[in-house]
Amino acid sequence: MSYTALYRKFRPLKFEEFVGQEHITRTLKNQIIAGRVGHAYLFNGGRGTGKTSAAKVLARAVNCLNPKDGEPCNECEICKAALSGSLTDIVEMDAASNNSVEDIRLIREEVNFLPTLAKYRVYIIDEVHMLSIGAFNALLKTLEEPPAHVKFILATTEPQKLPATILSRCQRFDFKKISNGDIVKRLEYVAKESNIEITKEALKLIAILSEGAMRDALSILERCLQDGETNIDEDKIKDLAGIPKLTYVSNIVKAFLEYNVDEAIKAVNSVLNDGKDLNNLLWEIIKYVKDILVYKATNKLEIYNQEEIEEIKRLSEEVTKERLLYIIMDLSKLENDMKWSSQKSILFQVEIIKLCSENLVETHVENVDKTPKKQSKTVDKSETNENNPKSDDEDNKKIKTANFSQVISEYNEAKGWKNILNDLRQNGKIMLYSNLLKAKPIELNDMVIGISFPDGINTFGKSIIEKPENINELSRVISMEYGKDMKVRLIESIESLPKNEKKDENQLEQMAQNLDIPINIID
Repeated sequence: MSYTALYRKFRPLKFEEFVGQEHITRTLKNQIIAGRVGHAYLFNGGRGTGKTSAAKVLARAVNCLNPKDGEPCNECEICKAALSGSLTDIVEMDAASNNSVEDIRLIREEVNFLPTLAKYRVYIIDEVHMLSIGAFNALLKTLEEPPAHVKFILATTEPQKLPATILSRCQRFDFKKISNGDIVKRLEYVAKESNIEITKEALKLIAILSEGAMRDALSILERCLQDGETNIDEDKIKDLAGIPKLTYVSNIVKAFLEYNVDEAIKAVNSVLNDGKDLNNLLWEIIKYVKDILVYKATNKLEIYNQEEIEEIKRLSEEVTKERLLYIIMDLSKLENDMKWSSQKSILFQVEIIKLCSENLVETHVENVDKTPKKQSKTVDKSETNENNPKSDDEDNKKIKTANFSQVISEYNEAKGWKNILNDLRQNGKIMLYSNLLKAKPIELNDMVIGISFPDGINTFGKSIIEKPENINELSRVISMEYGKDMKVRLIESIESLPKNEKKDENQLEQMAQNLDIPINIID
């Protein structure tokens, strides 16, 4: 008997078996019960969230001889033939490899023939966004006036690449990322059915690594079984995924907080010498610092044991919230920079040295702290606090809250700009994306975002960004990120900004001076 992968073995066969997509399965079942099934559907969502599986279930349900409560019976002649892949009336097509006009023309010719066994001929087109323009045009005519015996189910991870004429003719269902809790529950069921012993910590780690994709979660679980062992713990998963142990990560962060560059470099090298992945290490550090910040703000953490929480508590007492946010912001920027660098380890080590430089870090935090104070009015304490000894504490508390809010604002701005750049890259706007890597967003008012270039911008780069289609795309993704219509204004030089919006023009040179180390910049 041939081996079947876990994600195929435990593929949902009914709508009730889907995890985290109840808002979709409930609607589809109601349509089938009411006999109001549409002629064209678009299933959109991230990888491994159930799009293709739902398409298969829907194709069987509309053709099932004995449906019950909108579900296929999976026992009748039609369902069994569909499950075995021998039913020619259900056609699955991968648009990634069959994306030409000729492939769609074959479908247009076939739809004129009645189904051989089933009630409907159902076409499931996966990765539909990969179709060529000509193929979309060929498909459009069939979607406009489909025969009564034909149903189309389109699946994609990138609906923005589909023509509006196609989108308007489909019922769209958005599959959301599956929550960690739902993934853990499903993995517990799979482990029980497969006689796998796995710890709760290991289940939580798999859920985190899968990033909302059930298929990825099952694939990670399957990798853990390749050595023949059915007992799985957290350390085994970390070894397979190249994730360093928590003690290593804790030692690195501890060195940051104590400004101990020697210990930080030593701890990093010990992890890398074990063959751990640099990107995974960076991800673990960011996550750990974030958890320290969460604990400092809430005194609660769920995924750590008592000993680990005690260590996090001790570290949280040695650092301010502002500095933790500063570390997260800097490491997040480093994560993005490393994606496009051929010298990842050098960038990483320079960042380690930077975070262990007390003068550099404290200067940044102090500059952030001063911002709200400059905007506040100076009041004579002798006039206001003479009969109110608590007012000093209240004023200090307000200032600290303002400082923290300012840091959060900077962090959210950096995170939002990262999301915007990622959207441009994923949408294929590579030239626009690459020319905005060194840009910085500035919210000039509620309706306008300024795109500044602290180091200036050359003529070619400016011409790329100012293309009407690029400006429109940039405005679109910025508006989506901000949740409202936003206009874009290009700021070629930092000198064109108001004085209070100017940034440090030579950050890298200043960093080198503060660290007292030579740094060679290689373009």
